[in-house]
Order: sequence, then C-alpha cells, then structure tokens
Amino acid sequence: MASRPVVPEPAPSPGPRPLSDDLLPDSIFAPERSDGGIITDQERLEDGDPLNGEPGDRGLDLSSKQALVRPSREQYDRLLRQLRSRMEEGCGETIYEVGLGSDGAARGLGPADMAAAVDTVTSLCEQAGADLVLLRTRSEAAGQVRDFLIRRRVGALDFLEVRVAVVGNVDAGKSTLLGVLTHGELDNGRGAARQKLFRHKHEMESGRTSSVGNDILGFDPQGQVVNKPDSHGGGLDWTLICEQSSKVITFIDLAGHEKYLKTTVFGMTGHLPDFCMLMVGSNAGIVGTTREHLGLALALNVPVFVVVTKIDMCPAHILQETLQLLQRLLKSPGCRKIPVLVQSRDDVIITASNFSSERLCPIFQVSNVSGQNVDLLKVFLNLLSSRTSYQDDQPAEFQIDDTYSVPGVGTVVSGTTLRGLIRLNDTMLLGPDPLGSFLSIAVKSIHRKRMAVKEVRGGQTASFALKKIKRSSIRKGMVMVSPCLHPQACWEFEAEILVLHHPTTISPRYQAMVHCGSICQTATILTMSRACLRTGDKAAVRLRFIKTPEYLLRHQRLVFREGRTKAVGTITKVTATSAGTSQFTTQ
Repeated sequence: MASRPVVPEPAPSPGPRPLSDDLLPDSIFAPERSDGGIITDQERLEDGDPLNGEPGDRGLDLSSKQALVRPSREQYDRLLRQLRSRMEEGCGETIYEVGLGSDGAARGLGPADMAAAVDTVTSLCEQAGADLVLLRTRSEAAGQVRDFLIRRRVGALDFLEVRVAVVGNVDAGKSTLLGVLTHGELDNGRGAARQKLFRHKHEMESGRTSSVGNDILGFDPQGQVVNKPDSHGGGLDWTLICEQSSKVITFIDLAGHEKYLKTTVFGMTGHLPDFCMLMVGSNAGIVGTTREHLGLALALNVPVFVVVTKIDMCPAHILQETLQLLQRLLKSPGCRKIPVLVQSRDDVIITASNFSSERLCPIFQVSNVSGQNVDLLKVFLNLLSSRTSYQDDQPAEFQIDDTYSVPGVGTVVSGTTLRGLIRLNDTMLLGPDPLGSFLSIAVKSIHRKRMAVKEVRGGQTASFALKKIKRSSIRKGMVMVSPCLHPQACWEFEAEILVLHHPTTISPRYQAMVHCGSICQTATILTMSRACLRTGDKAAVRLRFIKTPEYLLRHQRLVFREGRTKAVGTITKVTATSAGTSQFTTQ
C-alpha cells in the first residue's frame, strides 16, 4: 500500500489548491506504456492484473466502482472536483462509499482493488484538506464495500457546528437525555442528569424547563466524543471541548409544557435549528404538545428524527403500542414521512446518509438509566451535517436572540450569523430602534461557545461585546448588518399564510403574535385576499406591527400564533420606512 503523502495543514477555509505531482504517489495512477499511453485491459490481463470484469480505464465513468482503482491523472482530477463539490454540498463533510457503483455492476471490490481504491481516497482527502474515517466494512457479492466519513480539517479555533432543537411533551425526558449525552453520566432514575442543565431555581424544584437552554456535544476528527465525565460535579468546560473538537452539536433545550409554548416557538424560529429531535416517552405515548411541536417543525421545514425514551421502565406491549402510533402519525397525510426504526450501527449510517432528503424519519429507542442505544444516537449525531451552505463574500447579517450585561465587559449580544463574515473591530449597523433607525457600533470582542475568536461566518452562533451602548437600548429581534446593505426598517409587510388551526374565522383587524427569526411581536391584519379565513385556508395578507418597526427580508418564514390559533407563511413583500415615509422595496 502506498504511504500517505505529507501535506501541510490547510487554512480554516482552504481554497482549491493546484495539483502537484510531488504530492501524489505514482502507485495510485493507472500504469502507462513506454509510449505514454495507458495500458489496455488486454495488456493488463496478459500481465495477470485482475479487473473484476470492469471496462478499461480509458472509458471509465465516475459512477463505476472501478473509478477509484488506479485512475488516470485526468480521472483523478475529476474525482477531486467531485469530492470537493460533495463536501461543499454537505457543509464540509460527506459520506463516501468505496466499492459501490451506480452503473449496475456487482457490488464490492477484491482485496487488491480495495487497497488501491482506499489509497486513492486517502490521497484525494489530503488534496482536499480533509480527514478520512472508516465507518463500516460489509461484504457484498463481488467483495467488500467500505463507507468512509470525510470531514474538512478545521483550524485551531474553528469547528463545524450543527444546531439541534430538542422538543416534545412535558416529562418526555428531554433535559435528562441531554444531561446524559453532554456530561457522559447515566441518570439515576430520579432526575440527577437533568439538574446540570437547568438555569433557574424553579426549574430545579419542579423539574420542568421554562427557558431556552443550551448545551454542546463535541466530536474529534475520529468521531469520538470529547465531553468527559466531570468527577467534581461542576459544569462543562466549553472552551476545552471546542478546542479538541472538529465538530460541535449545539442542543437547544426547549420547554415541553403548553404554558411555555411561546418560548418553544421562539426557540424554533430564533435559533435557526438545522434538525429537530422529537422526544416521546414510551410509557406515555403521543400526548400533550407532541403533535404541536411536530407540526411546528414540519411547518418550518426542519428535518425531524424521533427518540423514544424510558424503554427500561416501559412494558413491552406498551412500547409496541407507542411505536405503532408513532409510525401511523409519521405516515399520515400531514407528515408524509418514512419512519425507520434504528437498531444497529448499519441502520445509523444508512439513515444518516439519506436524512437530508427530509422524507426519512429515524426512530431511536433509548434508556437514560441503562444507556441502551445511547451510543447509536451519538454516532448518528456525529454524521449529521449542516443543511445550509454560506458564502463569506456576502454582506454580513447577524440576528440577536439575547442580551447580557457582563461586569467589566459591558453589553453583550448573542445570536446567529445569517450570512457573510464578521471580524473583530468591524463596524456594523445595529437596529432598528423604536424610530426605525440604525446605529453604527463597533465589535469589541467575539466569542463562540465561550471561546474567544477573531471572526465568525454564516451559520455560526456567537456572542459580541459592543462598545458604547447600553443593554436597555437593545432587544430581541434586532439585527447587526453590514453598512453596505443600507438597511431599512418596516412597519408593514405582506405574506402568504396557511392557517393550520383556528376555532372560528379570521378577518381583517385580527391580531396575533408574529414569530419571524428572533422577532416576536404582535401584528394586525390590515387586508386579506379573501373575506375570511378558516382552518386549512391559504391567503395573501398585509400585516402591520403594533409596537416597533422590524428588519425583515423577502422569503423569510414566519409563524402566526395566538392562543390555539396557528398559521405559517412566507414574507412576499416588505414596505420599508425611512424618515417618516413609507415606500415599497423588494430587499
């Protein structure tokens, strides 16, 4: 087997690098004749070189399993471009199958061909600045098939980030499971694990989450969990976890009680989760807010996977009833999901590879007391990749979902970078204020997961310390944007909405709470394209905020909610307000 070439550590966001023959071992390429041409199949057969019944290299297509076995230099370049494209689509990572083609040939490669193919993939990863991790090896008709996880190498202060919202009915075990995952210790059956996640005294006393909690789970380049059990009972050292991790899962722990539904909706819209983990207690079944949380995730187009908890204390027949009811719910016309029970590592890899389609819905059965199947859930989380790719050359936008006043530091805002690149000491526009204007501010320091950094990119959560501004002048829903965008606030906007549920009818002058990103404000319906709206109706409506103007963009998703009334929609037009006048603009 060819030795792996030594390649310098790439920058945090490496661009395409020119291929150098010095970095590529000749053994991975197809052998050439003395006249410069590639040796034909017949010549290889005469030399006793096995071909596994595949066509020659000259006409080899990349869909063939044989494409990785000693490719020509032209094919190598095509494979490298293909790998970089797949990594870009997967936001820095992809699952790569070796020995499995889509050209109809028998699956599998012999030992010699598999070794050559692995050498080629290893070389491709070195060129692309990525790490290669073997996930599984399986036997097929013509030999072996191997699945690899390829993940972009990150810098010392960088890591891939995936946000997972945790929802479900009260007492489903949401906080307990997060305590087990992030702190590495099993629960004692009486709520010990969840105590490490609560933020308020009344949460510890009642055992119920009432605010949006956050915790992290780090994975190193080999896919091993970085979080270690804390023998002293203290909190996790987020900085240490992030320094050792190439990928960090951020859990957004949301409230299950119906009393805190407003907080849960804000967590789903304001924190922009990539995935949603729906928790179901096996002993209780699908009750309470479970259906409502599932419907919210579907309305926001967030892929869902299900975790059934408490299987250690649930009788077998009750567990089967819960699973059957869950599968029936997922297959219903409102969901149209394909439920898949995950029971082995192979199931995890198959579902993770196809999860981006949003049709698949994996179902895990775990116990927080015995630890059963928790390791399968960790493998699945490691294989999840962010759903949205971002470009650094876009103008920067950052939405604020919380504010703090830190002694000795000053005003701190936290939130999610929507797009672009924000660097230390950049000048941004903060707003809109109650008058609809934006204030120029400077970024004093930046932290990601409590770790000081010099820049943040689109899709990353961060906290900024701001200069010369009071916390009282900042609220949730405000944004920080690049001055080149010339932002304008709006009082009125138009949207296409779908009424999911309303007990009677909706007519003009109806008021409800609008959740759009981190914005949470009451709005009034001014006009509608229909005389009245009932459950299941669609319409174009024009709305107006009642308190302060907001910064909105076309095509943003929104949730329209008031009591039992729920509607979802998309913003189609924005009416910008500038210097006391209103003008139509399409931002």
